[in-house]
Amino acid sequence: MSVPRTAARLLLGGILVFAGASHLTFAREPFQAQVPKSITDNTPLTIDQVVLASGVVEMALGAAIASGIQRRAVGSLAATFFTAIFPGNLSQLLKREDAFGLDTDKKRALRLLGQPLLVAWALWSTRK
Repeated sequence: MSVPRTAARLLLGGILVFAGASHLTFAREPFQAQVPKSITDNTPLTIDQVVLASGVVEMALGAAIASGIQRRAVGSLAATFFTAIFPGNLSQLLKREDAFGLDTDKKRALRLLGQPLLVAWALWSTRK
């Protein structure tokens, strides 16, 4: 694996671990702004439980990506995760929820563009 891909993989892993930990601690409330109502309407989970669960998943993905074990499979799983949480970012835009400094529709819409970049990053950094 090339040095740039390894560095990108390690950086993504670290970011995911940090983001996941923030779900469980200081950023719990802002993350709640991203949970679509349809999730809690169709499951027995509360908004806070969804935030906590997604934080645990993010930390696990980050650790797995950083470890380099089963790189390709874990990268694909991370890309799937980034795709799965896209509706949360879309929900934040549609509900006009302020969180993470995204206090205008333009900022919230621009954030949506970041999701495909995360998918590409996960896939690229975990391939040879």
